Amino acid sequence: MENLKARSVRVILGTGGTIAGRSVDAADNVGYVAGEVGVDDLVKAVPHLQGLVLESEQVAQIDSKDMGFAVWKRLAERVAHHLAREEVQGVIITHGTDTLEETAWFLQTVLAPGKPVVLTCAMRPATALVPDGPQNLLDAVVVAGCEGLTGVVAVSAGWVHSAQHVCKVHSYRVDAFDSGDAGPMGCVEEGEVRWFQPLASTVLASSGAEGRLAKISAATALPGVALVTSHADADGRVVLGVLALNSSQQGAKTEGIVVACTGNGTLHRALAAALGQALASGVRVVRATRCARGRVIPHVGDKFDSSEGLSPVKARLALSLALLPDWA
Repeated sequence: MENLKARSVRVILGTGGTIAGRSVDAADNVGYVAGEVGVDDLVKAVPHLQGLVLESEQVAQIDSKDMGFAVWKRLAERVAHHLAREEVQGVIITHGTDTLEETAWFLQTVLAPGKPVVLTCAMRPATALVPDGPQNLLDAVVVAGCEGLTGVVAVSAGWVHSAQHVCKVHSYRVDAFDSGDAGPMGCVEEGEVRWFQPLASTVLASSGAEGRLAKISAATALPGVALVTSHADADGRVVLGVLALNSSQQGAKTEGIVVACTGNGTLHRALAAALGQALASGVRVVRATRCARGRVIPHVGDKFDSSEGLSPVKARLALSLALLPDWA
């Protein structure tokens, strides 16, 4: 395993999730409690990691369905801290599968790291008869040691996905993630990574990353952005309800709406009318597509912005970040 040579330090940050889950019955891959096993124990459970220069730190211990800004802020700060250390080759994050794609995009957008940041996960708890977490963690450590790799990626079931394209596409199988039209960046084969795409494709503009992190650290919450879906019989009541709450000035104001459209950004006319009212009131509106593949292709006369190829959940996050004051 050439990539597992102890060239430098790799830091493993634990956040909980199924990879750290525990079930009473080893044959039960559904009725478990996520975030029960500490990151130190996850590392100890993988014999091939012993002898490497690894550090581990528990940042959070949650079910990733409950992921939120407070944990994201702490995670971004700890990732940035470790990446700034000259001896650190890369950072690995153990994470739940439910919101992994959102965390990956958040970290890529905020930090645009110049070293590897690798999220990994599991679809079966640590106590399963055949857990997938140990292999995923081993593969993630391999990927984090790759020379030339920068940016945030996700590693699961042997595949390496970019933060921009990774998406959870299955509710139960161990190969739950996909990269849509872009395809995976590469795969891990017996401790070696075979790349399908240039490593440079993981990098977004890194200029201003320090300032973006400072803004995140100073914030107590992200601007409110709602996510709605266009469908048959959509009547826009959810959007109108959002506008009513905004007018009542009770609680945090919703500053943006992302709509998961049918097809190439098409909208039910009643929903489109309600979104038009939202836009007129000063609420930003962005269209993504609810289709698993493809994107919203803008055309002349569009009333609402497009998500520039981002999935609805990533578009919601991107809009929320963009609404922060002076966000670059």
